[in-house]
Amino acid sequence: MADYKFIGQPVLRVDGEAKISGAAQFVDDLEFGPNLLYAAIVESTRAHARIDGIDTAKAAAVPGVVKIVSGRDFPFKFGLYMHDRFVFAQDRVRFVGEQVAAVIAREPAAALRAAGLVKVRYSDLPLVLNTEDALRSGAPLIHPGLGEYEHVPWFFPRAGTNIAHFRKIRKGDVDKGFAEADLVFAETYTVPRYAHCAIEPHGAIGLFDHAGRLTVWTASQSPFTQRHLFSEALAPLGLSHHNVRVITPFVGGGFGGKAGVSMEILAAALATSVKGCPVKILWSRAQEFYNTYQRQGVKATVKLGVKKDGTITALEETLHWDAGAYVEYGANVVNAAGLSATGPYRIANVKIDSVCVYTNLPPGGPYRGFGYSEFIFGLESHMNEAAKKLGIDAVAFRRKNAIRPGDTLAYGAAMNPSGLVECIDRVAAEIEWDKKSKSVDPDKAIGKGFALFWKAPAMPPNAASTVFLKFNEDGSLNILASAMEIGQGYQTVMAQIAAEILTVPPAKIRVETPDTDRNPYEWQTVASHITWGCGKAVERAAIDAREQIFDLIVRALGKEREALYLEAEQVKSRREPGWALPLKDFVIAGIVQPDGTYRGGPIVGRGMFMPEFASASSDPETGQGGHPNVHYTVGASGAIIEIDKQTGKIKVLKAVLAVDVGKALNPDLLKGQVTGGFLQGLATVLYEDMRFDDKGRLLNANFSDYKIPTAMDIPQEVVPIFIETPQPDGPFGARGMGEHTMIPAAPIIANAVEDALGVRITSMPISAEKIIEALSGNRQ
Repeated sequence: MADYKFIGQPVLRVDGEAKISGAAQFVDDLEFGPNLLYAAIVESTRAHARIDGIDTAKAAAVPGVVKIVSGRDFPFKFGLYMHDRFVFAQDRVRFVGEQVAAVIAREPAAALRAAGLVKVRYSDLPLVLNTEDALRSGAPLIHPGLGEYEHVPWFFPRAGTNIAHFRKIRKGDVDKGFAEADLVFAETYTVPRYAHCAIEPHGAIGLFDHAGRLTVWTASQSPFTQRHLFSEALAPLGLSHHNVRVITPFVGGGFGGKAGVSMEILAAALATSVKGCPVKILWSRAQEFYNTYQRQGVKATVKLGVKKDGTITALEETLHWDAGAYVEYGANVVNAAGLSATGPYRIANVKIDSVCVYTNLPPGGPYRGFGYSEFIFGLESHMNEAAKKLGIDAVAFRRKNAIRPGDTLAYGAAMNPSGLVECIDRVAAEIEWDKKSKSVDPDKAIGKGFALFWKAPAMPPNAASTVFLKFNEDGSLNILASAMEIGQGYQTVMAQIAAEILTVPPAKIRVETPDTDRNPYEWQTVASHITWGCGKAVERAAIDAREQIFDLIVRALGKEREALYLEAEQVKSRREPGWALPLKDFVIAGIVQPDGTYRGGPIVGRGMFMPEFASASSDPETGQGGHPNVHYTVGASGAIIEIDKQTGKIKVLKAVLAVDVGKALNPDLLKGQVTGGFLQGLATVLYEDMRFDDKGRLLNANFSDYKIPTAMDIPQEVVPIFIETPQPDGPFGARGMGEHTMIPAAPIIANAVEDALGVRITSMPISAEKIIEALSGNRQ
């Protein structure tokens, strides 16, 4: 094992002091002077209606109002993977809360008051509020123009229907597989919509200056993607990439909700209508619920064929996703889930239909786990049921069928190196799977649950990361990158990678927040790929800087290159034990020569990473032929729970999660991800549930009615286990794991409930009420 100084160590967070002291600035903290204007949005009160007219006369008379705009001012589409959304609604609205118009005023109160006075006349259209109605023959079309929309080549929309994308996977012969099975059974599992609930709401400030430059400050996970989409959408106004700039300060949580572009397009567009004045728009907590991406609901039908010895012979899954009114990002969640819906199992015969369905609910989009949490709930519940029906231990059943390195994935590529079997064994041992627990309280039952998980970064094949690394006069470093620090500790890990190569301590390295004019390109901070992708770019930038240093030493001092190495911020030579040259002495100033001239100059490293082997090209009827996923991070998880049989309340006594991270670059940060991710997953299992009425209106857009966990809900004991099977192309062998820690939460709780009480809950959340209802049904 390599002897590292900084890698693998619990290095303190490099952003910790700024956040603890309050020095860290978030988008609402930024000052813009007396010319700052404020915008309020006129939102649709209908879920599906034609816009017949907009009357702004009363609103325009409110003192302080500067401008009122609507769809006629911005008839521009935008979208990340599919162009199906307008900046402002045009002829029709498709969900309650959709932006119809905006009021710009000198004070927030004036903007809000005026927005309330804008009168919009609607003619209602038939509503489609669930996937069953949307897929019914003759269903009202939410996007009659679907066939004309631009989209990425790996989407397969069906014009004349409400199907925005249909991802098929076909491997082997599923009918033959079911015929070979001794047991074939099916069940349907449902998962509702969820909200991200980040601490910081969405916010953006746009400024279109008199030189024609548009600058937008955003709370975002995707500065460069936003610049690209702003430039595309506003190109009819004469804007292009070089005169659009996005600056992103610290962000107070994202979980996918701040990826891509949602409300930020409003600040960009509105700024162009009041040249020279910055325009600020902040979402309220309620808007944060109903007018940003939501996690999509899904109805999953799982059919499994198994032999008596536990061998899985066939899997058929149909996933119907409630993607909402616009799918410009959400359809890629559906795509990613379809590619990986087998879970981490070796299955010879597979049929998967992952269907992205338009409804008149708010747009679905990325959420931590990117569709995996949703399908894993049904799949891992079903695996437990299969083992039970066959009389096989649930852990042994999983171990027998677990995917191994080199196995063929459902879409035809080979599985990457991974330590899934070790994860299974470690978790089973930690929760003493082979021992049955019993409560001493007759009103309480103890249950154990177990589940596997996996996830691949869901990203386009050309997603890239770029990094500049520059030395300062004192030998310290600034890393210019455009990934986002959203609480996961990315800045610290990037500093550790550079520190390990250049021997400069992380405390002397600053990782800058993104500015698309100053920092190099990064695709997005999503998909648990930043440690891997951006980390690889940092590693390459540091190596580039190190090689420049060695080149200079050879050129200026004539040292033997092969003997040079870095140690303790100095260049040293294995040939000359007593010789050392501190970095601070030459990385900016260069090295003086006997004649008084200098060699060298400022050292700036550059690193780039793009997975050049990835490809999204495949047969649309089978999904075979490409390499859409770069690799998988795998793991196993278990829990011990206690259930009050009188109230149905669940208490998690112990949670264990083993994940193969390739290399644990900073174990303390990883432990934080395990505890936080599991708690977020637990929230979706036990509490959270978005409720809509029959008009498509969200009923619980607040934290009084939409329950999230508190510190009181953290399991009594959380045990993280890190397995290290190196990822060949990862920095020091590392791969991402940020999303993975919440993915198994639902099935381990569902399986533990079944173990404790003998009832199977097939819909989330697994609330106390459902448990009591299920127990009542059993008693009857």
